[in-house]
Amino acid sequence: MISKLSQHIVLITGNAHPVLANSLEAAGYKVDQRPTISEEEAATCIENYTGLILTTRFKADQALLQKAVLLKWIGRLGSGMELIDTDFAAQQGIVCVSSPEGNRLSVAEHVLGMILGLNHKIAAADLEVRNRQWRREQNQGIELSGKTVGIIGFGNTGSELARLLVPFNVNLLVYDRYKTGFGNEFVKESTLEAIQQQAEIISFHVPLTNFTSGMVNTLFLNTLQKQPLLVNTSRGGIVNLGHLIIALEQKKLRGVALDVLPNENLYSYTPLENEQLERLIHKENVLLTPHIAGYSIEAFERISTVLLDKLGIKVVF
Repeated sequence: MISKLSQHIVLITGNAHPVLANSLEAAGYKVDQRPTISEEEAATCIENYTGLILTTRFKADQALLQKAVLLKWIGRLGSGMELIDTDFAAQQGIVCVSSPEGNRLSVAEHVLGMILGLNHKIAAADLEVRNRQWRREQNQGIELSGKTVGIIGFGNTGSELARLLVPFNVNLLVYDRYKTGFGNEFVKESTLEAIQQQAEIISFHVPLTNFTSGMVNTLFLNTLQKQPLLVNTSRGGIVNLGHLIIALEQKKLRGVALDVLPNENLYSYTPLENEQLERLIHKENVLLTPHIAGYSIEAFERISTVLLDKLGIKVVF
C-alpha cells in the first residue's frame, strides 16, 4: 500500500533556483532534489513521485511514464516540450507545462550579443590583443542597423528577439510554420524562401521536431543568397553540422554563432564529431557558447516562478 507521504513527492532532475523547492515544500510537497540523476536511475524510482521537474538532462518518454503510476504533472524548466511524450502523458492524465516565458529575454539578449559580437569581430579581436597583435584594418566591423534579419520561429524567443531588434532599424522578416497574422509596422510576415533569398542575418527559434530536425542542411544552405550570418540558440539537432561547416568553408555563410550543438556531451564525441568541432573552433568567424543563452541569473529564477504559477502553486521566496 502506498503511503500518504509518497503521494506528494516531487522529483527535481536538474539544477533549479531555491524558490522552486521552497514553494513546493510550502505547498505540502516533499521535494527530492537529484540534479545528477540518470534516466536509468529515474526509471527505477519514478513510481514514487506525484510531480516531476525536468531540465534538459533526459526525456520523459513513454517507457518512463508507464512506470510513473502516481504522476500527476510534469514541469519543464525552460522551453522544449520535445523531451516529453506529451500525447502519452495526456492519455495518462498527466498535466505538462513549460516555462519559456521565463528565459525568452535571456535568449534574445544572447542572440543580439552574438550578432553584434560577430559583426564587430569582438571575440576574435580580443584574442589577438591578448596575443599582442594590434590589427585594426583586419577587424573592421559591420553595423547591424539597416540590415535584413530573418527570424525563423515566432514563439516566445523569436518575438522577444524581434522586439529587441526594432531600435536597430533593421528590416525584420519572420517565418513561422504554424502562425499567421502577427505582422505589424516593424515585423513582416515572410516565407522561408524569402528569408533564404534576402536575409543578411538568420536566427532560429524553433523546437526540435520531425520537421525541424536537420532542417539546416545542404539544401537549405545552398539556397542562401546574401552570405548571411547564421545564429542557432534553439536546438542543436536542427543543424546538420557537417553541412554547415562545408557551407561556411565555401563562404556561403559570413559567420556562424551556435549556443547549441547536436551532441553537447563533448566527452562522448566520435572521431568525426571531434574533427567537426576542431574545424569550427579554429575559425575566427565562428562564435560558440555552451547552451547558456537562456541561463542568465534572472532567467534561472524566473523559469521556476513561471512554472510554479502555471502549476497553481504559490511562489515562496
